[in-house]
Amino acid sequence: MDALLKKVLEAPGISGYESRIAKIMYDEFKKSCDEVEIDNFGNVIAKKGKGKTKIMLAAHMDEIGLMVKHITKEGFLYFIKLGGIDDRILPAQRVIVKAKAGDCFGIIGTKPPHLQKEEERKKPLKYEDMFIDIGCKSKAEAEQKVEIGDAVIFEPNSGLLNGSLYYGKAIDDRIGCFALIKIMEKLKNTDVQVYAVATTQEEVGLKGARTSAFKVDPDYALAIDTNAAGDTPQVTERESSLKLGEGVAITIIEASGRGLIVNEKIKNFLIETAKKSKIKYQIDVIEGGMTDGAIIHMNREGVPTGVLSVPTRYIHSPTGVFNIEDLNSAVDLAVKAVESLAKL
Repeated sequence: MDALLKKVLEAPGISGYESRIAKIMYDEFKKSCDEVEIDNFGNVIAKKGKGKTKIMLAAHMDEIGLMVKHITKEGFLYFIKLGGIDDRILPAQRVIVKAKAGDCFGIIGTKPPHLQKEEERKKPLKYEDMFIDIGCKSKAEAEQKVEIGDAVIFEPNSGLLNGSLYYGKAIDDRIGCFALIKIMEKLKNTDVQVYAVATTQEEVGLKGARTSAFKVDPDYALAIDTNAAGDTPQVTERESSLKLGEGVAITIIEASGRGLIVNEKIKNFLIETAKKSKIKYQIDVIEGGMTDGAIIHMNREGVPTGVLSVPTRYIHSPTGVFNIEDLNSAVDLAVKAVESLAKL
């Protein structure tokens, strides 16, 4: 597995606490870009090339996670969720509290099924009924390790699953961040200004995209993210026809129109660019969920914006699965798109 990809996937960075992944992005952009900065909101903005036209490429750095809300007298931690997390995946997950005193390992606990009454077993499990066990015997002991407001991430993991399939934490959207790094490395002597922006707080309202798009004021934009693959049991093709290994997904619409409705010219441009360059692609129509593109395209007087997504299994969970060839397709199509826009 590529060492940088592993580093990017495993870095901590829940919404609002992206400083460590931001440092990685800053250091990598410095190797290939003309200018790099971290703005007031925490976005990492890199620039390359010259010219009047400005193209913004965006991928978000933040991952779903938790935050310590309360410490009980017995030393257990109650928490809140940051980002869309299905409560059912949380029990027994290993987590790390990113505390000032150092990383504190914990396990998400619930009442054992053996001790539950029949009516309790019938009720859906909610995160409010869970806690994090960090192995302490009292509140005083726990407070020596953690504080209320500490960020909590799922235990980092990444690796090769089989063939070209990889797994890892924070795939949404660290593979987009990795793609940004590779895109900027591949772009050479462009006659446009290309801005690669690693955005913050996407999972809690597309916030970093709003502030960075206002700052950059692009003529065109392209968001690079992930979306739910449909090639697993219990998911019908009607719900998602995306398959791992079938190429980058070109998004047409997000959240049934509540998010980005891709401009027809941009849609046709991306499809024709993929065909001309013989890049494998899929078409993506999203009923739920949005990307940074949803907020970028409404910046100022409006920005023609497209979205490229990498199909992902088990999205918004401690471990996702993707095909490295789909990620490579996203990089290739983004590079070709930028080069073509430079000639318009």
